[in-house]
Amino acid sequence: MNHFLSGLILGLGLILPIGSQNIYVLKSAIRMRLPRSLVIALVAASCDSLLIIIGALGASTALAAAPGLRPALLIAGAGLLFFLGIRALRSPLPEADESLGEDNLAKACLATVSASLINPHAIIDTVGVIGLAISSVTDGAFPFGFGAVSASIVWFMFLALAGSLLASRLTSKTRQWIDRASGIILLFFGLRLAWEALVLFGLM
Repeated sequence: MNHFLSGLILGLGLILPIGSQNIYVLKSAIRMRLPRSLVIALVAASCDSLLIIIGALGASTALAAAPGLRPALLIAGAGLLFFLGIRALRSPLPEADESLGEDNLAKACLATVSASLINPHAIIDTVGVIGLAISSVTDGAFPFGFGAVSASIVWFMFLALAGSLLASRLTSKTRQWIDRASGIILLFFGLRLAWEALVLFGLM
Protein backbone atom coordinates (compact mmCIF):
# COMPACT_ATOMS: atom_id res chain seq x y z
CA MET A 1 0.00 0.00 0.00
CA ASN A 2 1.15 3.57 -0.71
CA HIS A 3 3.06 4.97 2.30
CA PHE A 4 1.12 8.25 2.26
CA LEU A 5 -2.21 6.40 2.22
CA SER A 6 -1.03 4.10 5.03
CA GLY A 7 -0.12 7.09 7.20
CA LEU A 8 -3.42 8.81 6.36
CA ILE A 9 -5.46 5.75 7.34
CA LEU A 10 -3.52 5.25 10.57
CA GLY A 11 -3.90 8.94 11.47
CA LEU A 12 -7.65 8.94 10.80
CA GLY A 13 -8.10 5.71 12.74
CA LEU A 14 -6.53 7.29 15.83
CA ILE A 15 -8.08 10.75 15.59
CA LEU A 16 -11.69 9.92 14.62
CA PRO A 17 -12.85 8.53 18.01
CA ILE A 18 -14.46 11.27 20.11
CA GLY A 19 -12.17 12.92 22.62
CA SER A 20 -11.53 16.20 24.40
CA GLN A 21 -9.60 17.69 21.48
CA ASN A 22 -12.35 16.93 18.96
CA ILE A 23 -15.03 18.25 21.29
CA TYR A 24 -13.17 21.50 21.90
CA VAL A 25 -12.56 22.15 18.19
CA LEU A 26 -16.20 21.42 17.31
CA LYS A 27 -17.56 23.57 20.14
CA SER A 28 -15.23 26.42 19.21
CA ALA A 29 -16.40 26.20 15.59
CA ILE A 30 -20.03 26.47 16.70
CA ARG A 31 -19.24 29.57 18.76
CA MET A 32 -16.86 31.32 16.36
CA ARG A 33 -17.99 30.21 12.91
CA LEU A 34 -15.94 30.83 9.78
CA PRO A 35 -13.25 31.97 9.23
CA ARG A 36 -12.04 32.01 12.87
CA SER A 37 -12.97 28.38 13.40
CA LEU A 38 -10.39 27.49 10.74
CA VAL A 39 -7.71 29.11 12.91
CA ILE A 40 -8.63 26.78 15.79
CA ALA A 41 -8.53 23.81 13.40
CA LEU A 42 -5.07 24.79 12.17
CA VAL A 43 -3.80 25.20 15.76
CA ALA A 44 -5.08 21.73 16.70
CA ALA A 45 -3.60 20.17 13.55
CA SER A 46 -0.28 21.95 14.15
CA CYS A 47 -0.10 20.56 17.70
CA ASP A 48 -0.74 17.04 16.41
CA SER A 49 1.88 17.53 13.71
CA LEU A 50 4.40 18.69 16.31
CA LEU A 51 3.75 15.61 18.45
CA ILE A 52 4.06 13.34 15.42
CA ILE A 53 7.42 14.91 14.46
CA ILE A 54 8.67 14.64 18.06
CA GLY A 55 7.62 11.00 18.14
CA ALA A 56 9.33 10.28 14.83
CA LEU A 57 12.54 11.83 16.17
CA GLY A 58 12.70 9.31 19.00
CA ALA A 59 10.39 10.48 21.80
CA SER A 60 8.26 7.36 21.36
CA THR A 61 11.21 5.27 22.56
CA ALA A 62 11.71 7.55 25.57
CA LEU A 63 7.98 7.37 26.38
CA ALA A 64 8.11 3.58 26.38
CA ALA A 65 11.28 3.56 28.49
CA ALA A 66 9.91 5.88 31.22
CA PRO A 67 7.14 3.97 33.05
CA GLY A 68 6.48 6.87 35.44
CA LEU A 69 5.79 9.35 32.65
CA ARG A 70 2.47 7.87 31.57
CA PRO A 71 0.68 8.16 34.94
CA ALA A 72 2.00 11.73 35.29
CA LEU A 73 0.53 12.58 31.89
CA LEU A 74 -2.75 10.94 32.86
CA ILE A 75 -3.02 13.01 36.05
CA ALA A 76 -2.23 16.26 34.21
CA GLY A 77 -4.73 15.40 31.49
CA ALA A 78 -7.44 14.53 34.02
CA GLY A 79 -6.95 17.88 35.75
CA LEU A 80 -7.27 19.76 32.46
CA LEU A 81 -10.42 17.85 31.48
CA PHE A 82 -12.03 18.49 34.87
CA PHE A 83 -11.34 22.21 34.45
CA LEU A 84 -12.72 22.34 30.90
CA GLY A 85 -15.72 20.19 31.81
CA ILE A 86 -16.74 22.28 34.81
CA ARG A 87 -16.30 25.49 32.82
CA ALA A 88 -18.53 24.11 30.05
CA LEU A 89 -21.22 23.08 32.54
CA ARG A 90 -21.22 26.58 34.06
CA SER A 91 -21.38 28.39 30.72
CA PRO A 92 -24.10 31.09 30.63
CA LEU A 93 -26.80 31.34 28.01
CA PRO A 94 -25.06 32.80 24.92
CA GLU A 95 -26.48 35.82 23.15
CA ALA A 96 -28.12 35.15 19.79
CA ASP A 97 -25.55 37.29 17.98
CA GLU A 98 -22.60 36.24 20.11
CA SER A 99 -19.26 36.23 18.32
CA LEU A 100 -15.80 36.12 19.80
CA GLY A 101 -13.36 38.98 19.36
CA GLU A 102 -9.65 38.81 18.68
CA ASP A 103 -8.77 38.57 22.38
CA ASN A 104 -11.09 35.63 22.83
CA LEU A 105 -9.72 34.02 19.68
CA ALA A 106 -6.24 34.23 21.17
CA LYS A 107 -7.49 32.66 24.39
CA ALA A 108 -9.27 29.96 22.41
CA CYS A 109 -6.04 29.20 20.54
CA LEU A 110 -4.17 28.84 23.84
CA ALA A 111 -6.90 26.58 25.18
CA THR A 112 -6.67 24.49 22.00
CA VAL A 113 -2.93 24.11 22.53
CA SER A 114 -3.58 22.96 26.11
CA ALA A 115 -6.30 20.52 25.04
CA SER A 116 -3.96 19.14 22.37
CA LEU A 117 -0.63 18.96 24.18
CA ILE A 118 -1.80 18.18 27.74
CA ASN A 119 -3.75 15.21 26.45
CA PRO A 120 -2.33 11.81 27.41
CA HIS A 121 -4.24 9.83 24.81
CA ALA A 122 -3.24 12.27 22.05
CA ILE A 123 0.40 12.08 23.15
CA ILE A 124 0.34 8.29 23.28
CA ASP A 125 -1.41 8.10 19.89
CA THR A 126 0.74 10.64 18.06
CA VAL A 127 4.08 10.19 19.80
CA GLY A 128 3.82 6.56 20.87
CA VAL A 129 1.91 4.97 17.98
CA ILE A 130 2.37 7.17 14.91
CA GLY A 131 5.88 8.29 15.85
CA LEU A 132 6.96 4.70 16.42
CA ALA A 133 5.33 3.64 13.16
CA ILE A 134 7.18 6.36 11.24
CA SER A 135 10.52 5.48 12.81
CA SER A 136 9.97 1.82 11.93
CA VAL A 137 9.36 2.54 8.24
CA THR A 138 12.74 2.04 6.60
CA ASP A 139 11.66 3.21 3.14
CA GLY A 140 9.03 5.92 2.78
CA ALA A 141 9.05 7.40 6.29
CA PHE A 142 8.46 10.94 5.01
CA PRO A 143 5.32 10.20 2.93
CA PHE A 144 4.02 8.00 5.76
CA GLY A 145 4.47 10.84 8.26
CA PHE A 146 3.00 13.37 5.83
CA GLY A 147 -0.05 11.14 5.48
CA ALA A 148 -0.52 11.03 9.26
CA VAL A 149 -0.16 14.83 9.48
CA SER A 150 -2.64 15.26 6.61
CA ALA A 151 -5.18 13.19 8.55
CA SER A 152 -5.15 15.75 11.37
CA ILE A 153 -5.48 18.67 8.98
CA VAL A 154 -8.36 17.11 7.04
CA TRP A 155 -10.26 16.02 10.15
CA PHE A 156 -10.00 19.28 12.08
CA MET A 157 -10.90 21.31 8.99
CA PHE A 158 -13.96 19.10 8.61
CA LEU A 159 -14.94 19.74 12.25
CA ALA A 160 -14.45 23.49 11.77
CA LEU A 161 -16.65 23.55 8.67
CA ALA A 162 -19.30 21.26 10.17
CA GLY A 163 -19.50 23.26 13.40
CA SER A 164 -19.66 26.58 11.56
CA LEU A 165 -22.48 25.36 9.29
CA LEU A 166 -24.34 23.90 12.24
CA ALA A 167 -24.08 27.14 14.23
CA SER A 168 -26.50 29.03 11.99
CA ARG A 169 -29.20 26.45 12.74
CA LEU A 170 -28.82 26.49 16.52
CA THR A 171 -30.71 28.63 19.01
CA SER A 172 -28.95 30.13 22.03
CA LYS A 173 -30.63 27.60 24.32
CA THR A 174 -29.53 24.69 22.14
CA ARG A 175 -25.96 25.98 22.15
CA GLN A 176 -26.06 26.12 25.95
CA TRP A 177 -27.21 22.49 26.10
CA ILE A 178 -24.39 21.54 23.71
CA ASP A 179 -21.96 23.20 26.13
CA ARG A 180 -23.45 21.20 29.01
CA ALA A 181 -23.35 17.95 27.06
CA SER A 182 -19.72 18.55 26.10
CA GLY A 183 -18.98 19.35 29.75
CA ILE A 184 -20.38 16.00 30.84
CA ILE A 185 -18.35 14.19 28.16
CA LEU A 186 -15.16 16.01 29.21
CA LEU A 187 -15.76 15.11 32.87
CA PHE A 188 -16.30 11.49 31.84
CA PHE A 189 -12.96 11.43 30.02
CA GLY A 190 -11.34 13.15 33.00
CA LEU A 191 -12.63 10.42 35.31
CA ARG A 192 -11.44 7.80 32.86
CA LEU A 193 -7.91 9.26 32.84
CA ALA A 194 -7.89 9.52 36.64
CA TRP A 195 -9.00 5.88 36.89
CA GLU A 196 -6.22 4.78 34.51
CA ALA A 197 -3.69 6.68 36.63
CA LEU A 198 -4.93 5.01 39.83
CA VAL A 199 -4.67 1.61 38.15
CA LEU A 200 -1.08 2.32 37.11
CA PHE A 201 -0.26 3.39 40.67
CA GLY A 202 -1.77 0.12 41.92
CA LEU A 203 -4.52 1.84 43.88
CA MET A 204 -7.33 0.15 41.96
